[in-house]
Amino acid sequence: MRHVAFVRNLNQGQRGHVTTADLVASFVDAGCHDPVPFQSNGTVVFGGDAERAQDAAPILAARAGVKREVFTLTLDELGDIVSDHGPAPDADRRELTLHDGGSIVIDAATQAEAARRRCTLLESAEGWSVTLNERDRESNATPVIERLTGAPATSRGLPTLIRLVARFPRA
Repeated sequence: MRHVAFVRNLNQGQRGHVTTADLVASFVDAGCHDPVPFQSNGTVVFGGDAERAQDAAPILAARAGVKREVFTLTLDELGDIVSDHGPAPDADRRELTLHDGGSIVIDAATQAEAARRRCTLLESAEGWSVTLNERDRESNATPVIERLTGAPATSRGLPTLIRLVARFPRA
């Protein structure tokens, strides 16, 4: 089964960040099969067990001196989210955020928190949420979800995920 790992706050190649070689090697050392980085934002597609991606986090910290959280979805789960949200006319302003905070209840209080950061919660499930930013080229979901869950989170724009699913079709 193929999975997608989302490494939090990682921009490969920038000063002080992990190199692509170190990122891939960390996933290989953790037992992930055929890890392939996607773009330079800490997104990795790999085969095998999702738990192996969690093992990559401490290996990455030892190898590159950076501690980062790693979140995963199966490629099928990601494909379903993209299928649900990709056709929307405002898809270019949507973000997927992964977190360890369970499932967020979408109600007046959580929507008010999102509105403070100029976004709206559209969908939430165990470990992930989809938001809609009010403005083009804004990315507001991570701080909203971190505040709501009290846990670290990482986000990717839906246009990026649409390209990822197109490049790595589901089985």
